[in-house]
Amino acid sequence: MAQGIPEEVLMNTALIKDLADVAKDAALLHGVLMRIKETPNSSEVVTYASFTLFPSPVPKAVFHQALAVQTHFNTLVDKISQDPGFLEEALASTIAVDDFTRRLFGIYRQTLKEGRSQSVVLGLNRSDYMLDQRQDGTSSLKQIEINTIAASFGGLSSGMPDVHRHILKVAGRLEESQRILDNNPAAGLARGLAKAWELYGSERAVVMFLVEEGQRNIFDHRYVENELWKRKIPTIRRRFQDVGKMGSLDQDKKLFVDGQEVAVVYFRDGYMPQSYISEQSWDARLLLERSLAVKCPDIGTHLAGTKKVQQELARPGVLERFFPDQPQVVEQIRATFAGLYTLDMGPEGDKTVAMALAAPDQFVLKPQREGGGNNIYGSEICKVLEGAKGSTERTAYILMDLIHPSPVDNYLLRRDAPLQLCKCLSELGVFGAYVRQGEDMVMNECVGHLLRTKSTEHSDGA
Repeated sequence: MAQGIPEEVLMNTALIKDLADVAKDAALLHGVLMRIKETPNSSEVVTYASFTLFPSPVPKAVFHQALAVQTHFNTLVDKISQDPGFLEEALASTIAVDDFTRRLFGIYRQTLKEGRSQSVVLGLNRSDYMLDQRQDGTSSLKQIEINTIAASFGGLSSGMPDVHRHILKVAGRLEESQRILDNNPAAGLARGLAKAWELYGSERAVVMFLVEEGQRNIFDHRYVENELWKRKIPTIRRRFQDVGKMGSLDQDKKLFVDGQEVAVVYFRDGYMPQSYISEQSWDARLLLERSLAVKCPDIGTHLAGTKKVQQELARPGVLERFFPDQPQVVEQIRATFAGLYTLDMGPEGDKTVAMALAAPDQFVLKPQREGGGNNIYGSEICKVLEGAKGSTERTAYILMDLIHPSPVDNYLLRRDAPLQLCKCLSELGVFGAYVRQGEDMVMNECVGHLLRTKSTEHSDGA
């Protein structure tokens, strides 16, 4: 949908109140659910996941551009994960100051030294974009980041088309309801997992979801799990501490957890330092990486999604390293890049610091962290860089141009929050799935999309 909802609908208070009630029930009916904060590990009381009352408009051209480039991003991530020289060079300055990246890279080095146990590679990623508003009124697609580990909301977003179609029908907007696209990332993500499980070659072996301690977002996982069970593929859910206590490798490096052979490890945890609560957690990660199980992602693919790698890819000539004879692919990928700048020690990094301090409102400072809520804006950039400008601490960050999307009026439905019209910004996520066996790419697909919307009051995405 490229146009927003008409003002006469947005301003009809009685209709909006009725639609909000209908919308919440529709979300519950279609499984757009979360556990509540108070009891994150119980489904006795659940609520609807936060969502917009009306679907967010996206211009057709940039939407199709994002879908079309996704298979190239899949290939790029896979090529980076197989290039230890590039990863070592790209991450050298980060490893020196960021303990989390250093520990991950240590596992990467060890697995390379021992030799890869498994020739099957599975990648399930999500590339996130915002639409930068040009002065002529058109929008350009700009990548925020690519998530190569635990990319979420493929499940919940699969339930949203039916929710929004129903709301629009009740609002009397039948034509708009028919223009909402089908979208089922959960099925596509499950297809990747199923292909990896099949290539592993044991019907008895399970797909293990490696999950967090607090599991509020369990229904997002359940969508994908159910798709696997439909294919008669068994799944289990375990945490790092469970792998630490009950995980082992046999003489062929087959992974067993609680006595069950694991064909595929699907990481829905492990992307933040807080995931590794003890040395036992790090030992568990190493055990998984050394095993014959297919890892989603393996450690190289995890590192390929770091902010520092993103910044290095924007340097002149770097994409050509991975696509030497494919100038059109390079052009398609590069067209999505926002300005990205190094903070490494030396003249280039010094120039970046000076540029950021002179105009902090034009940039965002990004640490090497996943999970949202970590980015630094405006005057806070000055505080961080003033404190770290002459120190290697600054190399733990990258600087990126601030993207200026055009706000749209909508209502955000959140548990216990007042119903009010607000200015909203959306982030478009595109899901990719690929499976490689040795040299052969046996699956490489764009499998769906996600729109995450927030009020303009919030800097980071919801």
